[in-house]
Amino acid sequence: MKKTALVIMAAGIGSRYGKGIKQLEKVGPSGEIIMDYSIHDALEAGFNRVVFIIRKDLEDEFKRVIGNRIEKITEVSYAFQELDDLPEGFEKPEGRTKPWGTCQAVLACRKILDEPFVVINADDYYGKEAFVKVHDYLVEEKEPSSKMQICMAGFILENTLSENGTVTRGICRRDDQGRLTGITETHEIAKTAEGAGVKKEDGTITPLDPKSLVSMNMWGLTPEFLKALEEGFVEFLKNVKPGDLKAEYLLPTMIDGLMREGRAQVDVLKTHDSWFGVTYQEDKQKVVEAFRELVDRGVYSEDLYRK
Repeated sequence: MKKTALVIMAAGIGSRYGKGIKQLEKVGPSGEIIMDYSIHDALEAGFNRVVFIIRKDLEDEFKRVIGNRIEKITEVSYAFQELDDLPEGFEKPEGRTKPWGTCQAVLACRKILDEPFVVINADDYYGKEAFVKVHDYLVEEKEPSSKMQICMAGFILENTLSENGTVTRGICRRDDQGRLTGITETHEIAKTAEGAGVKKEDGTITPLDPKSLVSMNMWGLTPEFLKALEEGFVEFLKNVKPGDLKAEYLLPTMIDGLMREGRAQVDVLKTHDSWFGVTYQEDKQKVVEAFRELVDRGVYSEDLYRK
C-alpha cells in the first residue's frame, strides 16, 4: 500500500472563537473532537499516517486530549509551527504574535514528510467523500508532467456557511477540464434567504452563486510542493512591509502563484458533503447536533473507535 499522510493544521489561535482552544472542543457523543472524525474518515479512505501541526506550548494538552489516543491506531508525528522558524537571514519582527499562515504551517513538516499528503484544518469537518477522492487522486498513476500535479477538494458554497456569522472562503474558477484557474479569497460571506452573499459595511449584501465551488483548505499535495513552499517563503518575507505584523503566507495565494507561473496543475475534486465547524462559540451546539444526527443515521458509531 502506498504511503500517504493526513496533515492537520492545529496551531491556529482561533481569535474569533473566544476563550478556550476550539480545536480541542468535545462535540461527539462519546467526547470526540472534530479531528477524531477527520482522522477516522482519512484512515478509512486509505491514508496511513497522521501529522499534527501544533504550537509547542500546546503539546502536552494536545497529546492528552487526542494525540496519545491516535498513536494507538496509526503512525503519528508532530510538527511545530513557531514564529521564529524562518529562513536564514530573517528574524521575527518585534511585536509579532500571529503565526505566519497556512504555508508556514505546512512547511513545518518539511523534515518529516516524504510521501503524498492531504492537508486540512483542525476545526473543520469535511465529510467522507472528500477524503476518498483526494486519497485516490494521490495514489493513482499519472502521466509524467513538467508541472506539479496536485488537487483540491471543492465544496459547494451553500454547504459551507455558518448560521452565526460571516466566513471567508476561496471561491474557485475552473476550466472545462475541471482544473483550477484561480481562487478569489472572499471575506464576510453570509448565509442569506437567497443562498449566500458578501456583507458590506453599509449593511447591503452582494449576492453570490450558492452553487459556486470553494476551497476549505483541503489540498492533496506532494513532497515536491514542500520545496516550492521553502522558495516561496523567502520571497514572501522579502515583500512584507515594515511594521506589518499580520501578513500571512497562505496556501490559496501561494498555489495561485504556482499556477500563474505554469508550475502547477490543480485538479478540483467536487464534493457534495456539508462542511461544519466551530468558527464561533455559537457554532458548537449546531456541531454537536450534527454529529448526533450522523451517529443516529449510522454514518458513525456512538463510540467512534470502538471495535
